Amino acid sequence: MKLVMRLYRAARPLLFCFDAEKAHGLSLQALKNGFLPHVTNAPDPILAVEYFGLKFPNPVGIAAGYDKNGDVLAGLAGLGFGFLEAGSVTPKPQPGNPRPRVFRLVEDEGVINRLGFNSKGLDVAVRNFANRPAGVIVGANLGANKESEDRIADYVLGMERLAPLASYVTVNISSPNTPGLRALQGRAELEELLGRLTAKRAEMITAGAASFPILLKIAPDLTDADKSDIAAAVLEMQIDGLIIGNTTITRPSSLISATKAEAGGLSGQPLKPIALAALKDLYQATGGRIPIVGAGGIQDADDAYARIRAGASLLQLYSAMIFKGPYIAADIAKGLAAHLHADGFGSVREAVGVDTPIP
Repeated sequence: MKLVMRLYRAARPLLFCFDAEKAHGLSLQALKNGFLPHVTNAPDPILAVEYFGLKFPNPVGIAAGYDKNGDVLAGLAGLGFGFLEAGSVTPKPQPGNPRPRVFRLVEDEGVINRLGFNSKGLDVAVRNFANRPAGVIVGANLGANKESEDRIADYVLGMERLAPLASYVTVNISSPNTPGLRALQGRAELEELLGRLTAKRAEMITAGAASFPILLKIAPDLTDADKSDIAAAVLEMQIDGLIIGNTTITRPSSLISATKAEAGGLSGQPLKPIALAALKDLYQATGGRIPIVGAGGIQDADDAYARIRAGASLLQLYSAMIFKGPYIAADIAKGLAAHLHADGFGSVREAVGVDTPIP
């Protein structure tokens, strides 16, 4: 692993000569062809956690967006992640927005994307999820088609087809690149969405399907009223978890990269303080009663540990792979275990929320 990381650091300037989306495609090909050696995803037993009936070997997962269609689940399973999430998958194939649509902010260690739910559709995703690697926790991230007349129906259909093949499903209403999608975070719209999803889940279980968790992925750009509404809705509807958060449409004044003004969602290091603040607020608003997956700007063990102490039960990253290399999850997991041991914790769960008092 150390050799590959050194090679990545040496090769990064060359990779960054390619368009960001082209480089992403090359990384998918490398994983598909087995070019990267596998490493363990359980470096220390202290990292093992169990939430919503799933046993995670470590809490560091890959966020949706990297593997849009579940094409490289076997390759990703060997990079040290405790779990994988693929998508967003839309019911019908759609190309997304015109290129170029992904931009590196190298000096800021950030990324702006306006992909727009580019997806091969449910039929392709179903085939890929049916062949997912055994013994690996894999979540299916669900999206809605841009031109859909009933976006909630898109989520219900995606859940119906992918939930039997996945460990959990994530309802992604947080992308800023599909016009009007974030409106589903409003109280009335959210209650209708979650109500229809949980009703369909109950129907599926009654018909003989195994029970499965539903997670909700939300944006970090929320008002206090939005956060209160979301907290109330997920608790009332018994949603299993929250993912906080997706990219931000804000642009911190600290940005210096030439591409900082591109339209789209901003991720990576500039997102870190925004996502951390939103996590703390939702942890307090839910009273710590629902597991939260912390995402956005996590690039090392210090970031991961801070997010857990703030209220995250699990973690996800994506942009960090671009700047730190393919084995960043394994490196973070090792450092996270060291932090837990150093502070006298016996498990990840013991550290969750210790820095965020619940009123």
